[in-house]
Amino acid sequence: MIVYNITTKVRWEILEAWLEWQLEEQIPAILATGMFDKHQLYRLLEQDEEEGPTFVIQFFTSSLDSYQQFVIEFAPALQQAGWEKWGDRFISFRTLMELVH
Repeated sequence: MIVYNITTKVRWEILEAWLEWQLEEQIPAILATGMFDKHQLYRLLEQDEEEGPTFVIQFFTSSLDSYQQFVIEFAPALQQAGWEKWGDRFISFRTLMELVH
């Protein structure tokens, strides 16, 4: 299992709207690419939330090829949509993991 992990710190002033956008637009758009089988959305606990909470969205696929196709064909436009909508009021970083056991 391959896990595409997106960790995002969101400023308090956009929290409600950002979360709604993730649930109603961004996550469905990523799943609609057909490159991932399912997702999970988490809020990190025991983090410094002075500037805002941190969320982790994980997308799961059984194929590294699907992930690589996503990164090439779909990710740039989806990431750009986030920047256009929210500017610098969030920060994200991405990691790729493989389930070992």
